[in-house]
Amino acid sequence: MAFTPTAEKLVPDLSTAEELVLLARCLWHEGYNDHLAGHITVNMGDGTLLCNPWLITWDELHPSQVIRIDLDGNVVEGDWPVPPGIPLHLELHKLRPGVAWAMHNHPLYGTVWADMAEVPPAMDQSSSLGGGDLVMVDEYDGAVNDPASARSACVKMGDSELALLAGHGVFVLGNSARAVHQRAVALEQRCQRAWHIRAAGGELAPVLPDSYVQMMKRSQGDNFIGFWEAMVRAELRRDPDLLDG
Repeated sequence: MAFTPTAEKLVPDLSTAEELVLLARCLWHEGYNDHLAGHITVNMGDGTLLCNPWLITWDELHPSQVIRIDLDGNVVEGDWPVPPGIPLHLELHKLRPGVAWAMHNHPLYGTVWADMAEVPPAMDQSSSLGGGDLVMVDEYDGAVNDPASARSACVKMGDSELALLAGHGVFVLGNSARAVHQRAVALEQRCQRAWHIRAAGGELAPVLPDSYVQMMKRSQGDNFIGFWEAMVRAELRRDPDLLDG
């Protein structure tokens, strides 16, 4: 049965695994769609993480395929293998146990700026909706499955919740699926608009008031109520049977 939103209930009740799947699918349509690449983890607070599996693209993922892993990368629940690049998440959650959600992928514009080892400024309001500080991490200098390289990247990231990984991609953290979604969308918009402005011959000189920029940096990324929910409903319209198995 199709879900009908009301002002009091914008989306159906969702399990954590269903939220993970919807986050992956929604971000796929926002450019986080580099084939089999990308990982989303959710800290379950008991030494385990929910994670999307290897071999399944984000746009075809279903809740039944979500796996649970321990902090050593062993599957403790589920029938699918662990993504080979998962050490980045494992080391992050070991270093920062308070992080609830983490997402890594290779969106076009974010990856281009990461390849250039340059942090673009937020040039408009939509590009700054994610909040937090965006940092460049140039310590990711090994294979994607190398724990030592992954740990050095997480250490370099510090307390930041948004990072461009030089020569690699992006890393987005948050306290909820809504926060990661909002931050990831804003990050790719930020990178896209900055690229277009520079390509048009414009200077990357932000016109937003510094007071606004600083206010947005203090945001947890989950203050745009209704944005995440609207994209969830759009995905459920694309795949009405998604929550049925």
